[in-house]
Amino acid sequence: MTPSISLGSLICLVLGSTFLLSILNSKRRSKDVSLPPGPKQIPILGNITDFAHKELWLTVTNWARKYGDVCYLRVFGWNMVFLSSVEAADDLLEKRGAIYSDRPTLLMCGELCGVDHMLPFLKYNDTFKRQRRYTRQTLGARNIPAYHPMIRVETSSFLSAIVNDPSDYLNHIRKYAGGLTLSVVYGYRIKNNRDQSLVIAEECLDILANEVVTGSGIWPVDILPFLLYLPSWLPGAGFKRKAAAWKKKMVQFTELPFASAKAAAREGSILPSFCSRLLGDGDIDPILEADVKQASNSMYAASADTTVSSISQFLLAMTLYPGVMKKAQEEIDRVVGSDRLPDFTDREALPYLEAVMSEMWRWGSPVPLNLPHCLSQDDIYRNMLIPKGSIVIVNIWSILNDETLFPNPEIFDPDRFAPDIDPTTRARRDPRKYVFGFGRRRCPGADLVESSVWLLLASMIATLDIQKVVDDNEKVIEPVVRYSNSTFRVPDKFRFSITPRSEKASALFNGELV
Repeated sequence: MTPSISLGSLICLVLGSTFLLSILNSKRRSKDVSLPPGPKQIPILGNITDFAHKELWLTVTNWARKYGDVCYLRVFGWNMVFLSSVEAADDLLEKRGAIYSDRPTLLMCGELCGVDHMLPFLKYNDTFKRQRRYTRQTLGARNIPAYHPMIRVETSSFLSAIVNDPSDYLNHIRKYAGGLTLSVVYGYRIKNNRDQSLVIAEECLDILANEVVTGSGIWPVDILPFLLYLPSWLPGAGFKRKAAAWKKKMVQFTELPFASAKAAAREGSILPSFCSRLLGDGDIDPILEADVKQASNSMYAASADTTVSSISQFLLAMTLYPGVMKKAQEEIDRVVGSDRLPDFTDREALPYLEAVMSEMWRWGSPVPLNLPHCLSQDDIYRNMLIPKGSIVIVNIWSILNDETLFPNPEIFDPDRFAPDIDPTTRARRDPRKYVFGFGRRRCPGADLVESSVWLLLASMIATLDIQKVVDDNEKVIEPVVRYSNSTFRVPDKFRFSITPRSEKASALFNGELV
C-alpha cells in the first residue's frame, strides 16, 4: 500500500522547514549586518500575533516609538518592514525607488480574487509602466482643466443632495466620487444612486477595503501557498469560497463600465474622458484595449475611497472646529463674493482654503498605511539589512502625526500651512507628498482627486453652514467618532447640522442664478 501523508503532517512539515530556514538565514545574516529591530518573535509563527485587524496604523506607531522608525517583523516566511518617518520613506521609496517599487505576490488578491490586474497591485513590469504612462498622459496636471466642467456639475449636484438629506451624507459623497470618476474615466454619466455601474463599484470597493486588503493584506494562503490546492468544500478552506464570490463581482466591476464606454466610443456618443482619448472609435489593438480597461478600473478603485474619506473628514473637522469654517468663509466672501460659486481661477487667491485642505489630509490621514512595496534585492540601510522580497509599508499616519513636524497633531489647525512658513519646512510638511503614495508607485490620478476635492471644499464653505446638532432643549450634541474601515480612515456615520448660508447661496448651487 502506498503510504499517505495527512494534511496535518504536511502543514507540520512546511512549518518545520520554514522554522529551520529562518534559523539558518538569521545565522548567515548576523555575521555581517543585523535586521532592523522589532517586536520579539515566537518560533515558526514569527510576529503573527502582533498584528491588529483594526486601525493597524496605531499599532505600528506604537512599534515605532519602541523600536524606531524602521521596524522589522516576520510572519512565517514573510519579511515585513514598516517605515514611520519622512526620512526613512524618502530614503528608500523615493531615492532608491528602482529597487523598492515592486509589489509582493499575494495569492488571495491575485489568483483567487482577481484584482492583481489593478494598477495598485501590478508587479513593477512593462504592463505597469504602460498603464501608468497612459494614466499620466490623460490625467496629469496639464489635462485636468478639460474635466473642470464635469467637476462643476457633480459639485452642484452634491451640494443640492446633502442639503436636501444631510443624514444620508455618506451615500451622497459616494455618489459624488463614483459619478465623477465614471464621467472622467469612462465618459459615462450616472442617472441615480441605483445606477448598476455605481452599485457594483461601491460593493467591490467595500470588499477590497474591508475584506481582501485588511490590515497588512496578507492571508494564510499567501504564507502557505499549498492551501491554494485545498478543495473549497474542506473545513478551513472557506477563504476559497469567499474569494470565488468576490472574484465574480470584481469581474463585473471591471467589465461593466468599460463595455458601456466601448459601445459609446463606437457610436460616437462617449463624453470626453480617459477612455475616449485612448479608445478612439472603439476598434484598437487588443493589448492597448486590455491596458485601457484595467487602468480605468484601477483609477476608479484608487480615487473613489480616497475622496470619500477626505470629504468625510472635512465634514467632521468643520463640525468640531467652527472657527476654522468661519475664517475660511470670510476669505471666500472677500475674494469671491456672494454672487457666484468659487471656481478654479480663484484658487491662488485663497491661501487659507488651501491650508484647510492640507490640514484635512494631514489630520484626516485618508490612507494611513500605504499599499505594500516589495524590495527586489537585498539592501543595506543605516547598517541594517533589509532582505530581498521584504514587504515595505509606510506608516503615513505616524508621519502626519509627528510632533516634531506638527506640534499638537490631534488639533485641526490650518495655520500650520500658512504662506509665510519657511518653504523648506512647508515642503516637508506637505501631506500631498504622503497621502498619494511614494516614488514610482505614487497615485497617477492624484491631480484629479486634488482638483475635485478643492472645488468641493470651496463650494461647501462658500454656501453652507456646518455645525454640531442641537436638540429640542438647545443642548449641543457632540458627534460620536468611530473608525471601522480597515484600510481607509473613513469615520463611521456621525451627526451634524448642515444648512445653506442664505437663499442666494441655495440658488447658486441649484442653478437658479446665472
